Amino acid sequence: MLMIYLDHNATSPLRRGVAEAVARAQIELPGNPSSVHAAGRRARDAVEVARARVARLLGASRDEIVFTSGGTEGDNLAIRGLARTGTARRGGRQVITSAIEHPAVGGAADVLAEEGWEITRLPVSPRGEVSLSDLNAALRDDTALVTLALANHELGNVYPIRAYAAAAHARGALFHTDAVQAAGKLALDVADLGVDAATVSAHKLGGPKAVGALFVRRGLDLPPLLAGGHQEHERRPGTENVAGIVGFGVACDEAGAGLEAEVARLADLRRGMEAGLLRIAGACLFGVGAAGERVAGTTLIGFSGAPGQLVAIGLDLEGICVSTGAACTSGSLEPSAVLLAMGNAPEKAAEGVRISLGWSTTAADVAALLAAVPAIVARVRAAAPDSLWRGREAAITGTP
Repeated sequence: MLMIYLDHNATSPLRRGVAEAVARAQIELPGNPSSVHAAGRRARDAVEVARARVARLLGASRDEIVFTSGGTEGDNLAIRGLARTGTARRGGRQVITSAIEHPAVGGAADVLAEEGWEITRLPVSPRGEVSLSDLNAALRDDTALVTLALANHELGNVYPIRAYAAAAHARGALFHTDAVQAAGKLALDVADLGVDAATVSAHKLGGPKAVGALFVRRGLDLPPLLAGGHQEHERRPGTENVAGIVGFGVACDEAGAGLEAEVARLADLRRGMEAGLLRIAGACLFGVGAAGERVAGTTLIGFSGAPGQLVAIGLDLEGICVSTGAACTSGSLEPSAVLLAMGNAPEKAAEGVRISLGWSTTAADVAALLAAVPAIVARVRAAAPDSLWRGREAAITGTP
């Protein structure tokens, strides 16, 4: 059975050019980049070329990029480190985030809470919006750090980070954004956004897994999360993953080339896909939808009376890969925390199915999805308790 992969937000398939670059690096770059001999110098040169490529994608300077093992480490390094920096500068121990952040952000905030920081989680609207006025109301003169995502991992919603960062800075707080779901999907310029730090991950844009980067504004103090060596400007000890970093750099170049055209292509595919899915009775989009900006390839949709896990399993049996939310929580039977935070009832939140398109997605893939979903939803509804669908069908159609 031919697999159709529509789960790019969980991980994006390795681009061919990236795979070739990683394979060459594994063979041709055996040295430790901290070694001073020729093999070490060659590895160091390759790391620095990749660093410049990542920086270019983000609109940063090369010396502002710190390589990590991925988005989770990057978020923890930034949030836990910058909270300490902000507290040292201001004396306060408040950190502001939102109720719909990625589990890596929420987990880092939980660690800070255990260590005595006050965590303020901003509410979100039923469309997944984070209000600037709510942020302004939460900010205090002793706020150490604000951390809010540029693009939501489930909804795909894009947030006004420039305005959030300006509000934080106006009160003297530092600002971090999780840009994992935005890099390679939006044109990024961290200087224009005005953020102090931004997290990205290679495997979300067609690079290798287990490598990421953190942008840290030049001149900003960031204590390391781990103890050890002097790598990455004293910010991230441990021998660099040379082959992974090389692949990350190539992925950034490939994702950045023709980005505007690729965004338009994916947006067209998504619009056609959503139009087809919304023809199914009881289908609804979650989040801002057509009223606000989303990354081009992300759709979070629900089918009333059809639990999302069962729809995803049905699609998997047809060779189509989708998910029900963050890959970090995949396999959990709990409803989406994002949809619950938006005010959805648990049974409604459990209906979410995330479909995420990317560089490998074709029109034929979308057509196959549209051909498969109606029958799968019908089977899932038929297997569910009668009352679960019948009550909602009446609300949708107006019939008893």
